Amino acid sequence: MKLALELAQKSAIAGEVPVGAVIVYKGEIIAGEQNRMVELNSLMAHAEILVIKKALDILNVSRLEDCDLYVTLEPCTMCAGAISLVKIRRVYYGAEDEKGGAVDNGVQFFKSKTCHHRPEVIGGMNEQQASELLKKFFALRR
Repeated sequence: MKLALELAQKSAIAGEVPVGAVIVYKGEIIAGEQNRMVELNSLMAHAEILVIKKALDILNVSRLEDCDLYVTLEPCTMCAGAISLVKIRRVYYGAEDEKGGAVDNGVQFFKSKTCHHRPEVIGGMNEQQASELLKKFFALRR
């Protein structure tokens, strides 16, 4: 999670919502990404989507069953869907997102009947640090 937090900080410095994500395979970090929605002019350029794509390319696979995702913010519905489709084994996230989260808040995607793969989810990892990054970022913009 330390690297995910560092990526989130870089994201904030770049003017992006501070979210960082890392994928771990067999105990090793294989990919890290940060939000790049402004940079790439794409609302789909969430850290989770970008790191999933990067990990799939690195491993040259279509699924990430043996991988864990560390992300600084509770994934949204789009990201939860992608996590399920690539069959990530476990998701660790930092701050809850009461408004846009879709794991423990909102639609609770992984509890849906239509969700084909439900990863193990551990929320609240380094929650205070992740929350502070977000609070500082949005305070500067209000």
